[in-house]
Amino acid sequence: MNFYNDYLKEIEERKTQGLHPKPIDSAELVSEIIEQIKDLSNEHRADSLQFFIYNTLPGTTPAAGVKAKFLKEIILGQSVVEEITPLFAFELLSHMKGGPSIEVLLDLALGEDASIATQAGEVLKTQVFLYDADLKRLKDAFESGNTTAKNIIESYAKAEFFTKLPDVPEEIKVVTFIAGEGDISTDLLSPGNQAHSRSDRELHGKCMISPAAQAEIEALKAQHPDKSVMLIAEKGTMGVGSSRMSGVNNVALWTGKQASPYVPFVNFAPIVGGTNGISPIFLTTVDVTGGIGIDLKNWVKKVDADGKVIRDENNEPILEQAYSVATGTVLTINTKTKKLYNGDQELIDISRSFTPQKMEFIKAGGSYAIVFGKKIQTFASQLLGIAIAPVFAPSKEVSIEGQGLTAVEKIFNRNAVGVTPGKTLHAGSDVRVTVNIVGSQDTTGLMTAQELESMAATTISTIVDGAYQSGCHTASVWDKKAQANIPKLMKFMNEFGLITARDPKGVYHSMTDVIHKVLNDITVDDWAIIIGGDSHTRMSKGVAFGADSGTVALALATGEASMPIPDSVKVTFKGSMKEYMDFRDVVHATQAQMLQQFGGENVFQGRIIEVHIGTLTADQAFTFTDWSAEMKAKASICISEDATLIESLEIAKSRIQIMIDKGMDNKNQVLQGLIDKANKRIAEIQSGEKPALRPDANAKYYAEVVVDLDQIAEPMIADPDVNNADVSKRYTHDTIRPLSYYGGDKKVDLGFIGSCMVHKGDMKILAQMLKNIEAQNGKVEFQAPLVVAPPTYNIVDELKAEGDWEVLQKYSGFEFDDNAPKSAARTSYEKMLYLERPGCNLCMGNQEKAAKGDTVMATSTRLFQGRVVEDTDAKKGESLLSSTPVVVLSTVLGRTPTIEEYVKAVEGINLTKFSPSHIKLVK
Repeated sequence: MNFYNDYLKEIEERKTQGLHPKPIDSAELVSEIIEQIKDLSNEHRADSLQFFIYNTLPGTTPAAGVKAKFLKEIILGQSVVEEITPLFAFELLSHMKGGPSIEVLLDLALGEDASIATQAGEVLKTQVFLYDADLKRLKDAFESGNTTAKNIIESYAKAEFFTKLPDVPEEIKVVTFIAGEGDISTDLLSPGNQAHSRSDRELHGKCMISPAAQAEIEALKAQHPDKSVMLIAEKGTMGVGSSRMSGVNNVALWTGKQASPYVPFVNFAPIVGGTNGISPIFLTTVDVTGGIGIDLKNWVKKVDADGKVIRDENNEPILEQAYSVATGTVLTINTKTKKLYNGDQELIDISRSFTPQKMEFIKAGGSYAIVFGKKIQTFASQLLGIAIAPVFAPSKEVSIEGQGLTAVEKIFNRNAVGVTPGKTLHAGSDVRVTVNIVGSQDTTGLMTAQELESMAATTISTIVDGAYQSGCHTASVWDKKAQANIPKLMKFMNEFGLITARDPKGVYHSMTDVIHKVLNDITVDDWAIIIGGDSHTRMSKGVAFGADSGTVALALATGEASMPIPDSVKVTFKGSMKEYMDFRDVVHATQAQMLQQFGGENVFQGRIIEVHIGTLTADQAFTFTDWSAEMKAKASICISEDATLIESLEIAKSRIQIMIDKGMDNKNQVLQGLIDKANKRIAEIQSGEKPALRPDANAKYYAEVVVDLDQIAEPMIADPDVNNADVSKRYTHDTIRPLSYYGGDKKVDLGFIGSCMVHKGDMKILAQMLKNIEAQNGKVEFQAPLVVAPPTYNIVDELKAEGDWEVLQKYSGFEFDDNAPKSAARTSYEKMLYLERPGCNLCMGNQEKAAKGDTVMATSTRLFQGRVVEDTDAKKGESLLSSTPVVVLSTVLGRTPTIEEYVKAVEGINLTKFSPSHIKLVK
C-alpha cells in the first residue's frame, strides 16, 4: 500500500489548500486501489471505489491501461464487483476516450461471446479516438465476415457517433461577468508565474483573475443556476497574448460544464465575449473545448451629424455604448437566428460565432471529435465502397475567377487536404492542411502530453517533417517544480518522437534555447506550415501559427490542422533607415504608422501580415514576425529575395548540423531529413525551378500598408501607458512613442536584453556599445541592473568564437553555470550586468522577475500588467519595450537617454540595418 498511503498523504496536504484529491495517472496506484476493491473487508474499499470510478484519468495514461483491463475482467465475469456491474463497466469504458479502452472494446466486440460483442459494438459506435492500428483490426474483422465489425463500420459510415448527439440548444441563456476593462490577456486567466501548476487543473484554476472574481462568478452561478456565465473583455479584446489552453481551461472550470461525470476538473463549453471580439489564437482554443466566442461590439465610435468620427483631445475616437453588458446582465444567445438578445430586444448579429463548422464543434463538445470523426467516417465509407454521406458541413471553398493568390493563399493551397481537386482557394475558405513543423514548449508541454494521452495518441504522425520540445520557459531557475515536471515531460515527448531540448538518456547537454529560435532554424521550406504552443510561433520562413496545447497535440498526432484561410495585409517599405536607427525601431514604427494610416483601426488584427522584407535573413526578419503577435495578427509571412532565402537556409543547415553533432537526432533521423530538405529547396531556387515564395501581382489584400523609413527619426518605444485615464488604453502594445517623449529623465530601474526578440546581432551590438561607452567615458558603470539572456547556446558559442562573449564577461558581475544552475528565482538585482542562461528569462514572468513597481526597459515583447514586473500599492510596474542600444544606454544612465546621448553612444556601431528590396517581390 505504499502508493496508496502516499496518495492519502497528498490528499491531506491538498486539503490545506482547499483542493480535492488529485486525479490519478499512476498505474501502480490504480493497481493497489483495485486490490483494495477486491478485498471486501478492506478499510479503504469504499474510498478506493470512488477513486477508481471518479478520479482516474482516461486516455493513454498508465492508470487508464490498468483501469480498462480491470473493467474487461468485470465484463467477462473474471472479477465480480457488486458496485460495478458489467453494464456500468461498459459505461465507464465509453468515457475513457481511446487507447487502452478502445483496445479492450475491440477485444470484446470481436470476441466469441455474442451478447458481450453486441454491447461492446454499441459502445464503439460512440467512440471517435481510433488510430490506424484500431482501424486495421476492424478492417481485418470486417473482411473476414465478422458481423459486429460490419455493424460498427456501417455506423461509422453514417457518422452516428455525431448524428445521435443532442442538437445544440436553440436558446442559451447567459449572465455576464466583466473580467476587466480593455484587452484581457491570457495572463489574467492563467498567469505565467503559475505555469508549473497548469497540468493540475483544479490547483491552476485558483489563479484565474483573483479570488474575489472567482467568488463573484460563483455567486452569479448560484443566482442563475439555469444560465451560463459569460466572461467579457469590456472595451477590449478577449484572450490577447499567449496561446494558452490553460486560460480557456480555467474559464471552462469556473463557468463551463463537466465533460464527464467520471473525469474531474475537465470542463468544456465556456462562453466568452469581447467588445472587440476574441483574439484569433484564443478563439481557436475556445473551439477546441466546444465553447462560444462572441464579438460583442457593444461600444461604437461616436459620429457627428455628417457621419464623421468624433475625436477627443488626443485625436482618439470617442466611444459610446451601444448596449450594456454590465456584470449580472441576462442575455439570450439564439443559435437559430444567430442573434444576441436582451429579453425581446435584438442587440447584434453573431452569425460569425455560429458558422456550420463552429456549430459542429459545439455539438460534439470540441473540435477534436470532429477531426477524428471525419477521419473514421472516410475510412468506413472507403471500406464499404460507398460515397461519404454528407453529414458534416462541407468545407467552405471560396474561389474567385481571375484573382491571384497572396502568399498565405499559395501555402494553404499547396498543403490543403480534402478539397475539390483542381480548385484554387482564396481567403475565407475553411481548409484542412498538413502541418510540416510542430513546436511544444515546456510550460504548456505537460498539458500537450495530457491532451495526447486523452486522444489516445502514442506516436508522432508520419506527416510531420520535424517537431521540437523546448526547455526555454523554465530555463532561468532549476527549482523543485522544474525538476519534478521537466524530466517527465522530456521523456514523454522523446518517446513520442519529438527532438527534445533535454535528453532523457543523458547523451547530450541539456538545451534551454528559446523555442521560436529553434523552430525558425528547423523550418527549411518557405512553403511550410508551422504550429507551435506559443503565440510567438511566427517564423520568418513559411507561415506559422501560435496555438494552444491541444491544437499542438492534434498536429502532432494527426499531422493536420483546420482553419479558415485568413485575409492578408501587405506591408512594403520606402525610404531609407538613418544610420543610428535599429531594425527594432522599424518594427515599432510599422505598428504606429499603420494605426495612423487607418485612423486608429488595427487592420492587422486577426489577419496575415505579408511583409515584403526582401533583404533581411531569417534571424533578423524574425524580429518583425515575432512582434506581429503584439500587432494582434494571426500570423506573418516574410517575402524574401532568392539570395536572402538561400543564405537563411544555409544558416539553418549549419545550426541543425550542430544539433546532430551534439547527439540530438533520433532513430528516424529527423534532423538529417531536414538538412536534406533544405538542400533540395536551395537547389530548386538556384535552378529557377521553384524560386522563393512570391504572391501574385494581382492578389487581393484586405489592406496595404506602406512604411516610410524616412519618418523614423529616433528610437521608438512601446509603452504600456500604465497611468492612462482610460483603462482600456493601458497595456495594449499600441502606444508607440519616440525616445524624445521621455525628455531624457524617466528613471529606469532595470534593463533586459534577451528572449526571442533578439538575435546574434543584438548580442554583438551590446558588446560594441559597452566598448564604445568605455572609450567615451573611460569606464562602464551601470546605474541600473542589466539582465542579458542570449536566445540560444549556438549564439553563445558563435560569440565566444568571434570574441564578443569575452567582452561581455569583462563587464559582467554574474555568468550562468550549467553545472550549477540557480535553484531559486532572483528577487533583487545589483547595478551590474548579468549573463543569464539562454532562454526566456524575465519575458516569461514565471521565474525571474523585476522588483515590484520597477520601470523596466526591455527588448522583450511583453508589457502585460504583472508579467515582467508587478505593481506595488504606491507605483505601477511598467515594462517599456525598445531596441537593444536603448536598453543598454538606459541601464548605464539609469534613465531614458536623450536623442543626442543615444546617437553618440551608437556611433560607429553596426546596428541591424534594413533596406527595402529593389526588385519586385511578386510573381
